[in-house]
Amino acid sequence: MSIPLNQALRIGAYVLRQHLSGRKRYPLVLMLEPLFRCNLACAGCGKIDYPDEVLNARLSVEDCLEAARECGAPVVSVAGGEPLLHKEIEAIVEGLLAQGRVVYLCTNALLLEKKLDRFKPHPRFTWNVHLDGNRDEHDKAVCQPGTYDAAVRAIKAAKALGFRVNINCTLFDGAEPEKVAQHLDTVTALGVDGFTISPGYAYERAPDTEHFLTRRRTKELFRSLFRLGKGRKWAFNQSSLFLDFLAGNQAYACTPWGNPLRNVFGWQRPCYLLGEGYAKTYKELIEGTDWSLYGTGNYEKCADCMVHCGFEPSAVIDTIGHPLKAARVALFGPRTEGPFAPDIPLDRQRPAEKVFDKLVHEQMTQLAAEDRLPAKRRTAG
Repeated sequence: MSIPLNQALRIGAYVLRQHLSGRKRYPLVLMLEPLFRCNLACAGCGKIDYPDEVLNARLSVEDCLEAARECGAPVVSVAGGEPLLHKEIEAIVEGLLAQGRVVYLCTNALLLEKKLDRFKPHPRFTWNVHLDGNRDEHDKAVCQPGTYDAAVRAIKAAKALGFRVNINCTLFDGAEPEKVAQHLDTVTALGVDGFTISPGYAYERAPDTEHFLTRRRTKELFRSLFRLGKGRKWAFNQSSLFLDFLAGNQAYACTPWGNPLRNVFGWQRPCYLLGEGYAKTYKELIEGTDWSLYGTGNYEKCADCMVHCGFEPSAVIDTIGHPLKAARVALFGPRTEGPFAPDIPLDRQRPAEKVFDKLVHEQMTQLAAEDRLPAKRRTAG
């Protein structure tokens, strides 16, 4: 495990306080998207399919800091889009650190070398660089040659300046365990502080919807990967029980409120991955969302999801309740043989609803009415 001790203690104390107070739903990580605009157009991404009016919109520094105060999560993951395209991104990071947050800045690293001098190393700040495989696999995944080499150069430059660097690796159907293992060996040799690994979510509007993993295939893939990983010095920046879940040894229900998302539209319902409505406040998100409508077994769009933003909070809660189980997995690694844990049945899930176009129209109309669209682009579209 590569979670820094100060971060682990901070999060553990926070979770324990929530349990002792009897709070049923609380955030673990704020997913903050200050913009949707990106300098890549990945085939598996469902985050950039918006009109220019929306892609040009931005959350202000104060919007971002208020979102963190409002929900109170100890960790903030700043994503997008590409956050380094935001002209005030360094002020956002500095403000979140001043609040005492643990901050991860997610980036494809194309602009990272150029903008490193705008940031300062901090024990609670980590660059989270997306690197989804070796050179050929990564460049294919992001649909642009040269991105792997640019990311590796940026990682080396950041480490040389004393920054913490984490690798975020998303796996899709067709991923070969041996090649993934080689990739993790390579990034380990770069001296990164850890990596986050997760199956991709099947965004319904992604240009490529044919290469997302089913739940069974996810479990088979991660068992093979963890089998290859025994004895290797891989440093996962994730809880041991979430990795055990990926290997099919834990059966968790999703905890969508654990990683709430704030973006230019508001607080996204129900989660970071699935946008089916928006709340104006965090309180409205938590109290006004019918959570029983979502999650594996409840909704068709959630059927194959095993992504960390939905299930890592579930694993953390289980860790607090069963610390010896978590310690055993951390010590010996996930079990890679034997039957899978029983999965959640899908026979009663409700069918998927197509709501994207309607929601975008509604939100653009609202942004225009509130004068929050970029100048000269205030149309409902």
